[in-house]
Amino acid sequence: MAKKTKLTKGQARRIKQNRAKKLNTKQDQTQWLDDELSAPIDGVVISRFGQHADIEDSSGDIFRCNIRRTITSLVCGDKVLWRKGKETKHTVSGVVEAVKDRSSTLARPDVYDGVKPIAANISQIIIVSSVLPAYNSDIIDRYLVACENTGIKPTILLNKVDLLDDELADIIEESLNIYRDIGYEIMFASSESGHGIDALKQKLADETSIFVGQSGVGKSTLTNALMPGLDLITKDVSENSGLGQHTTTVARLFHFPDGGDLIDSPGIREFGLWHLTPEQVFNGFVEFAEFLGDCKFRDCKHLNDPGCALQAAVQSGKIYEERLDSFHRIISSLDENTLTSRFN
Repeated sequence: MAKKTKLTKGQARRIKQNRAKKLNTKQDQTQWLDDELSAPIDGVVISRFGQHADIEDSSGDIFRCNIRRTITSLVCGDKVLWRKGKETKHTVSGVVEAVKDRSSTLARPDVYDGVKPIAANISQIIIVSSVLPAYNSDIIDRYLVACENTGIKPTILLNKVDLLDDELADIIEESLNIYRDIGYEIMFASSESGHGIDALKQKLADETSIFVGQSGVGKSTLTNALMPGLDLITKDVSENSGLGQHTTTVARLFHFPDGGDLIDSPGIREFGLWHLTPEQVFNGFVEFAEFLGDCKFRDCKHLNDPGCALQAAVQSGKIYEERLDSFHRIISSLDENTLTSRFN
């Protein structure tokens, strides 16, 4: 297998520029004169597709729109001003003119775009893990760091609990108890048996939530269970690799009939945090805050350093060793900055 190589800043910049040029040449040439457009209208981005976006108006109608080149960032959940064309041209019905200030943004690093927003104006994040593909606390910790750095309230949801046997249930419960002790809410669900679906509906009511997690954990299947009749496309976990398969390709916002919005986001194989500083990662482990500044040396790496407050807290049972180990794995990944599988 070929060894992965790092991109220099210059290479990444040239790739981004070439990509932008290609996109510009493929842009829909549909344009309107000013007198062919309505006055600006409030709207919400339901989904984004390259140089187009689906915009919902106040009546709940959805229109495919072009995006002004002056708009540098537009994601699912954004509140916008757009102008409707007096006629539809090549399936395009209008133009997005401006993006309103966001109350919150969930983002991840991108090899081409630096920090890439995923969704906007979210009030809570549901971190979906599952029994199959295998339960993974590392990716939960990474999402928790992202949540703490954006100020968005997280909840951890274990899905596919119908697949649990007694031995696996004990192992996962031991891990989830760590998050309970720290203060995070834990929920359980199964689209197959219906377990926990009603409780999850109540949790999502009157909130703008987003499902995040690995490919294959069942985010789209959960969305189907929460909104019968939606019929989102789903796939089973690969029998060969045991890994999830991507079904949702773009984030999309859905409305609950009784109030509340849900964004179903594309699954990922890994969630990079190399856009964060070590200090931001530290702040993402909320139980570490009590020991901030207590280490003997200011440049303490929290490994075998003499007088390390975090190591002492582990020894005294105030911090879980598993969480400190996870912190070190994230810190060591910050400098990797390698291409992920979808760019190879």
